[in-house]
Amino acid sequence: MRQPASTGTFRNIRDTFIGDRRFYATVFRLVLPIIVQNTISNAVNLLDNIMIGQVGTPQMSGVAIANQLIFVFYLAVFGSLAGAGIFSAQFFGAGDHEGLRYTVRFKLLAAVFTSAAVIVVFLTCGDQLISLYLTGEGDAAERTAMFGYGRRYLQIMLWGLLPFAISQVYGGTLRETGETFLPMKASLAGVLTNLCLNYVLIFGKLGFPAMGVEGAAIATVISRFVELAIIVVYTHRHAGRFRFIKGLYRSARIPKSLAISIISKGLPLLFNELLWSLGMTTLTQILSTRGLNVVAGLNIAFTITNLFNVIVFSMGSAVAVMVGQALGANDIPRAKQTAWRLIFFNVCICIVVGGVLAVLSPVIPGIYNTTDDVRALASRFMLTGAVFMSFNAVSHCAYFTIRSGGKTLITFLFDSVYTWGLFIPYVYVLTHFTSLDIMVLYPVCCLGDIVKSIVAVIIVKAGHWAHNMVAGNAFGERIEAEAGQ
Repeated sequence: MRQPASTGTFRNIRDTFIGDRRFYATVFRLVLPIIVQNTISNAVNLLDNIMIGQVGTPQMSGVAIANQLIFVFYLAVFGSLAGAGIFSAQFFGAGDHEGLRYTVRFKLLAAVFTSAAVIVVFLTCGDQLISLYLTGEGDAAERTAMFGYGRRYLQIMLWGLLPFAISQVYGGTLRETGETFLPMKASLAGVLTNLCLNYVLIFGKLGFPAMGVEGAAIATVISRFVELAIIVVYTHRHAGRFRFIKGLYRSARIPKSLAISIISKGLPLLFNELLWSLGMTTLTQILSTRGLNVVAGLNIAFTITNLFNVIVFSMGSAVAVMVGQALGANDIPRAKQTAWRLIFFNVCICIVVGGVLAVLSPVIPGIYNTTDDVRALASRFMLTGAVFMSFNAVSHCAYFTIRSGGKTLITFLFDSVYTWGLFIPYVYVLTHFTSLDIMVLYPVCCLGDIVKSIVAVIIVKAGHWAHNMVAGNAFGERIEAEAGQ
């Protein structure tokens, strides 16, 4: 008996967007450790924020400004490793451990170079960059205090940049091979170290002097070294399990053809991450011209919203691994199906999580030792983040989908060109040429996220991103045998 056309259509839609039990088991195996890791990391960031906020609002705002600049470094590291990461996932999917080893060598060089470059920029231009966020209305003495606290915090944090970058090389590679528990454990050890040392050093416990902002920075730097030590030592002690680590440092050799391919794919991603992160800090700077209270309110809102956004961010890693490995195995239909299922799953979860954040948004700012005006701003900013969370989920998953197939130029256009060509001018005009109150202005600014999510769906649906870059081991230069290295 022929089934109605509507039944067949429903089944096709269901098959496209909803996976089976095995699919979700794979997703949870990959994502849960990352969610746990990111949740605890963001929870500790929240506690850090609250601890520093107990010392004073200028201290909290100064640290927030410095962290806006450090955020650019984090994204620069992410971008410098992203091109090689595409190949890592596909090499692993193709069973090529030698090719994977080459990509890790490339990542190590990229991490060292990026860290050195950013340290030079912060040492030479850090003061000027911090000052950009202190142009809004407010008390002059408070502005001076914010600058001093931000400057001291940033100077100490420079010591933790390189260990962070190396940790990302190891952790990112392990995730691309499907190993998510070890990076989680190393990260948990780091954040717990950070939390304990924050309590001791910020407030002066166990015989230590109360160091305030400087104590928070020292605690973070130490935690970076703890995380690095755990992940490096464990990985090298289990070389039989992580085969790419064998002979990793025996040579610095990377096949020329592979290096060129990684650079050609990676440069757009590096520029994208740099420009996108600079775009986000620029948006914060533009909004900060509405007053110093806005800086404090955005800091609280971003800290809380990031805690609720861990699923959005974590699902991107699942997209990179599952779609990348499917492409590496030359299973294009599975890659496309996986992308749509992960996008739909992420949106469904974010509707629930966003609802919880919306309900709690009037309550959470009350835990901060700050003014009522700052709390009211933070509450409105959080509510806005909750409303737009699902749209950001679509854009985030689409970004990793496009990237997994090596279409980095499209990724660049989708992310950075959109941000700088449309979003930033839009926010700038609203901020400087309208009299909208910041309570109304901020949600109106975020309407640009809806446009980006629509563009994301169009690009993913077109399917041009689905491309296998490692088929046939097409990289000409090979080392004949590991024994001969």
